[in-house]
Amino acid sequence: MVTRARKRRPDARPGEIIEAALELFSQRGFSATRLEDVAARAGLSKAAIYLYFEDKTALLKAVVQETIGAKIAQVRSAASPAGPVSPVLRQLLMMVAAGVRNTRLPDIIKLVISESRAHPDIGRHYLDNVIGQVLPMAQALIERGIASGEFRSIDARLAVKSLIAPMLLAALWRSVFEPIGAEPLDAEALAAQHADLIIRGLSANG
Repeated sequence: MVTRARKRRPDARPGEIIEAALELFSQRGFSATRLEDVAARAGLSKAAIYLYFEDKTALLKAVVQETIGAKIAQVRSAASPAGPVSPVLRQLLMMVAAGVRNTRLPDIIKLVISESRAHPDIGRHYLDNVIGQVLPMAQALIERGIASGEFRSIDARLAVKSLIAPMLLAALWRSVFEPIGAEPLDAEALAAQHADLIIRGLSANG
């Protein structure tokens, strides 16, 4: 009888390993999860994982990239058009809010926060490949709005952190507090309200 593992297409295995890893990392934490546990969840041998990932840290980096990489590409695309900046900032916030609701982004953020002290490479990877990609794009948008006269003159480096902070709250609320009984938070409603507040605060005519 042909086993399920043998039926699996080789090109599907990395995705299955990543999904299994994210489930276990989220449930147990990075330190407590063994590669053999990931292999068992994915229906593979531990040796098979090493065909795709050098070690557990490499697997976690792949989890981050697989979960967030496509969203970063969407943010980059949305941030590129010329014209007024306000609607672009609003769109970006709504995109992040959709990621909080529809993807495993909250689990990734929780994992990075909980494991970065013991495993600095995890935090550094997220800092370089997520925060280090998204914040400069948003900062450049704010600076463009200041240069055009759409926004008043402010410190764009601080403004961009104010812009994204409520989305971090939404992600942590979903991954940490909702599972223990907190009232669900509507990330899109929060993003819409925050966009209104931040754009009014930035406006040169405010």
